[in-house]
Amino acid sequence: MIRPDLSLPIPEDITAAHFIGIGGSGMSGLAGMFLDRGIRVSGSDRGDSAALRALAERGAQVYVGHDAAHLPDDVDAVIHTGAIWPENPEFVLAKQRGLPVIHRSQALYWLIGGRRLVSVAGAHGKTTSTGMIVTALRALGTAPTFVNGGVIADLGVSSGTGSDELFVIEADESDGTFLFYDTSVALITNVDPDHLDHWESRDAFYEAFVRFGDAAREAVVISADDAGARRVTAALSRDNITTFGEDAAADVRVSDIVTDGPVSFSLSHDGETVTGRLAVPGTHNAINAAGAVAVLLTLGYALEPALRAVEGFGGTVRRFELHGVERGVSVYDDYAHHPTEVAAALTAARSVVGDGRIIAIQQPHTYSRTQEMYREFAEVLESLADHTVMLDVYGAREDPVPGVTGELVSGAFHDPAKVHFVADWQQAADYTASVAHPGDYVITLGCGNVYQIIPQVLEALAAPKAEA
Repeated sequence: MIRPDLSLPIPEDITAAHFIGIGGSGMSGLAGMFLDRGIRVSGSDRGDSAALRALAERGAQVYVGHDAAHLPDDVDAVIHTGAIWPENPEFVLAKQRGLPVIHRSQALYWLIGGRRLVSVAGAHGKTTSTGMIVTALRALGTAPTFVNGGVIADLGVSSGTGSDELFVIEADESDGTFLFYDTSVALITNVDPDHLDHWESRDAFYEAFVRFGDAAREAVVISADDAGARRVTAALSRDNITTFGEDAAADVRVSDIVTDGPVSFSLSHDGETVTGRLAVPGTHNAINAAGAVAVLLTLGYALEPALRAVEGFGGTVRRFELHGVERGVSVYDDYAHHPTEVAAALTAARSVVGDGRIIAIQQPHTYSRTQEMYREFAEVLESLADHTVMLDVYGAREDPVPGVTGELVSGAFHDPAKVHFVADWQQAADYTASVAHPGDYVITLGCGNVYQIIPQVLEALAAPKAEA
C-alpha cells in the first residue's frame, strides 16, 4: 500500500494521463472524466473488467497486468490508487523518469477546479447517499458533475461531467484524503471507527471528522443517531449544522418507517411533514434519504420536492443487487464489509425475504479489519443470518497475518451449526446450493471480489440438488 503524499505538486495542465489501477470504480470514473475533457488516457489493472472494456471503447489505452512497458513515453501525469505496492513497475518507472506521480485524490482535486463542492463522508452509506444526491439534483433540473465510489444503477456510471457549478463526490476517509478537498457542504453519514490501520486510534478517527466538518465553507449535515457522529457534532466549532435521523431532536427527522418491501417513511423539517417511499429496501436507506434531503435543503430546495427527487433513486451496483433466481432461491450481492454495514444489509434482506431464510456468503476484507473486528462480524452474522458460509480473507493491499483467516470469524460463532468455513469457492458454492430452499435469499457480502462467486452459486443451484 502507498500512503498518499498530498504535498506533491499537481501539474497545471494535463494532456495525457496514465492510471495505475484504472479498473476500480473510483479510478475508472476519474479516467472517464479525463476522457470527457479530451485528455488522452492510458492505464492498467491487475485483472480484466467491464470498466476496462468500457474505457477502451471510449478510446483509452488499457492493459491487463502491471508492466513498465505499459507506461507511455509522453504522459504529463501518472495517477495511482493507494492500493498498489511501491514495487509496482509502472510506479517505479514513473518515479525514475521524474514524472508527476499523484494520488487519485489529487487528480480529483484537479478536476474539481474550484467548483462548489458537496463532499459525502462517513464509514457507511457514502455511495448510496452520494447516488441519492446526484439522482435528486438531476431530477430537480441541475446538471452536477459527480464522482461516486460505485455505479449509480439508473445512470450506469460512477461519474459524470455536468454543466452546473455543483460538484458532488464520495470523499474517502480511509486514507485521510477527504481532508484534502475545499468542501462547501459536508455530509457525514456516520462516524463508526474503521480503517484503524491508517488512523491507528479511534480518537484520531473522530478528530479527522471534526476537522472535515469544521473546514466546510457553507454547512455540515450530520447524523443525529450515530454515537460517533454525535461526538463529532459536540466537538465542532462552527455554526450552520443540520442533523438528520430518527432521533427526536434531529433537524430532519425520519419516522413511521415501514420496511415490508421498499421502505416507506415520514420526513419532518421545520414544522412540515411529508411521506415518501423508496425503490430500495431497509431502514438504513430511509436514514440515507434523510441525509440526502438535508443536503438538498441546505442547497436551497424545499422539503417536498427534495424528497420526491430522492424517491427516484434506483440503487447502486453492489448494494443489495439481485443477480439471479434459480430453483426459487434469489441470489443478491452487497458491498458490506464492516459489521455495521453487514447488519444493515441483512436487516434489509430480512424485511423483504418473507418466510424464506437468509444465507450469507461472507468474505472478510483485509487482515487488519478482520483481526480487529472478527467477534463483531460473528455476532452480527450469527444473529441476523440463518446460516453463514464463510470464505477466506480478501487481503487487498495487505500482507497476510498468521492466524487471521475466515476461520477466525467462523470460530467466534457461539453455535457452530450456523456457520460453515470453506476456502475453496466451488465447494462453497456447492455447499450453499445444498442448504438453500425455495424462497431463501443468498447474499454475498464484502468489498473484495466475492461477487465473482455468484455465477458458481447460480450454476450449483441450477444443478440437481445434493444433500448437505
